Amino acid sequence: MAGAKTAQRGTPSSDRPGRSPWRGSGSSKPPKVPGNPGRSGPQGPGGRLRRGPVLAALAAVVVLAAGGTWTLYGSSWLRVEKVTATGTEVLTPEQVLTAAAVPVGAPLVSVDTDEIESRVRGRLPRIDSVDVVRAWPHGIGLKVTERKPVLLIKKDAKFVEVDASGVRFDTVAKAPAGVPVLELNAGRSPSARRFDEERLLHEAVQVAGGLPGPISKETVQVKVGSYDSVVLELTGGRTVMWGSGEQGEAKGRALTALLKAVPKAGHFDVSVPTAPAVSGS
Repeated sequence: MAGAKTAQRGTPSSDRPGRSPWRGSGSSKPPKVPGNPGRSGPQGPGGRLRRGPVLAALAAVVVLAAGGTWTLYGSSWLRVEKVTATGTEVLTPEQVLTAAAVPVGAPLVSVDTDEIESRVRGRLPRIDSVDVVRAWPHGIGLKVTERKPVLLIKKDAKFVEVDASGVRFDTVAKAPAGVPVLELNAGRSPSARRFDEERLLHEAVQVAGGLPGPISKETVQVKVGSYDSVVLELTGGRTVMWGSGEQGEAKGRALTALLKAVPKAGHFDVSVPTAPAVSGS
């Protein structure tokens, strides 16, 4: 009996019937070891199979990107072949195209539209704005907006055109129809030191540019004696005491009403638009 007990005590617990040597892991099955064919994971056969499509997709992306770059820059398919200009009134489309100097034959994608816009405006001061657009697959379109004169400054036998922003943008031999001429006589004005000729020019531009359309067409001359002494000369020898450039919208409405009410009057005063007056009717 003693020998049997001694033999049982020397037997490891792993050899005992009904006991698992892996009970510490909570499982009766041995753990999988590296290289076990049944193991799944990034290093197993399944992981190798999944990496194949990913690498193929990346290679396809690289090929497509290279092909797209070559199509845009290297091929002859998407190059500038035609340049057009629209929106001109006084200028011609040919003048705009010459100033733009768009590189015909260059890849359409590489054309610097901002540089073209800057070039056109710099070479043609009459151009107020230009919109440069790519017309795929082979064109460049230039849509321009020209400055419009609201006032003319007589210079010798020519006329300097001034737009509503006070920009002198061109000198022409013949005065455009419907644009008044500035007459500046502020040399003896007490306010001449405070309001120099440039300031008075902007005052005259503000008045001329804010006139209602029908009145603007009938205005022949804008006379400026001082900051608050602006006089309009209309067709038919009629005059309008406008005053300063302030309240231009209200003065325009008052003058429009007076011209309708007393069309044969010779002198109109809207310097105080709430109390307009007429005379010489």
